[in-house]
Amino acid sequence: MQTEQVIIIGAGPCGLAAALELKAAGIEALIIEKRNVVHSISQYPVNMFFFSSAELLEIGGVPFTSAQAKPSRLEALNYYRTVALRNRVRIRAYETVTAVDAAAGGGFVVTSEDRYGEAHQCHAAHVVVATGYFDHPNLLGIPGETSDKVTHFFREAHPYTGMKVAIIGGSNSAIDAALELEKVGAEVTVVYRGEDYSPSIKPWVLPIFQSLAAKSRIAIRFRSRVVAIEPRRIVVESSAGTEHLDNDFVLALTGFHPDRQFLSRIGVTMEAEGYPTFHEETMETNVPDIYLAGVVASRHEANEIFIETGRFHGRKIAAHLLAKRGRS
Repeated sequence: MQTEQVIIIGAGPCGLAAALELKAAGIEALIIEKRNVVHSISQYPVNMFFFSSAELLEIGGVPFTSAQAKPSRLEALNYYRTVALRNRVRIRAYETVTAVDAAAGGGFVVTSEDRYGEAHQCHAAHVVVATGYFDHPNLLGIPGETSDKVTHFFREAHPYTGMKVAIIGGSNSAIDAALELEKVGAEVTVVYRGEDYSPSIKPWVLPIFQSLAAKSRIAIRFRSRVVAIEPRRIVVESSAGTEHLDNDFVLALTGFHPDRQFLSRIGVTMEAEGYPTFHEETMETNVPDIYLAGVVASRHEANEIFIETGRFHGRKIAAHLLAKRGRS
C-alpha cells in the first residue's frame, strides 16, 4: 500500500494552497481530485469576473497578474493550473475518494476509485479535506425541481436566447446570470425571498441591474418564492398572493453546502447549524489528524471571495503538524 505523509482531498485553489504551504514546511502531500484541477472555477460562468482582486487570490507566494481590475475566470484557470505545474504539485485527477478509515497503528487508509472503476488505497498520517461546496446545491424541496428544465448552475447565456427564464435567488450569481441572459434576448424574472437587494452584490454591478429592472427589461419579485415548477410555467407565492408565470427554464441559484454525508462517514461531527466541527486556529476537526481547508470550512454562504481567507488554511495546518512533530 502506498504511504503518504498527507493526503489532500480536492484540488481547488485552497487545496493547492495547502499543498504548497505543506511543501514549504517540508511536508509532502498528495492531492486526490475527483475531477479536474480547480474544477469549481471551471464551472463558473464563462464570462465571469471575480469579486476579489488578483493579489487576494494568490497562492504559494506566486504573483497573480490580471489585465483587468478584477481577474476573469479564464485568467484564474491559467494561474492556478500554472502554479500547480510549476511547483510540481502531486495531483491524481479524476479519482474519487470513497472512504477514509482509521488504520491499525495510526493514520488513515484512504480508499479511492479512478475513472476506470479501479480501486486504490493509500496510507496517510494526516488527511486534509478541501472538497468545497459546489457539488451539493441547496435544494428547494418543491414539486418539479428535478425536471430537465431546472439547473443549479449557470454557465453561459446563449442556450437561453428568446426563452422565458426564472432565476431563483438574489446573490451575485443570480444578478450576474440575469444580466448575461438579458443581453441575449431572454425574458428574465428574478424571484427572491429577500426584502430588497442583497448587500453582498458587487457594487459596480448593482446599478446596471437596477437600471434594467426600472426599464422592465428584467423583472424582479422581492419577498417571493417559487413553490412549484411545472412543464410550461412556475408557481410563485408572495404577500400579494399566488401567480402562475409562463416559463421555459429555471436557474435555481440558491447556494451550496458541504458534503455532510462524507464528512460524517469519516467521523467529523456537525454543529447545530449544519457546519462541520473544527478548530479555527489549527483547522483540525474533532477527529485528530483530519483537517479542513477552504470553503468546506466556511460558516457562511460560499462564494469566490472565500478564496481570500481559505488560501491561508494550509499555513495553519502546516504549523500545527510541525508543532505536533516537535512534541513527539
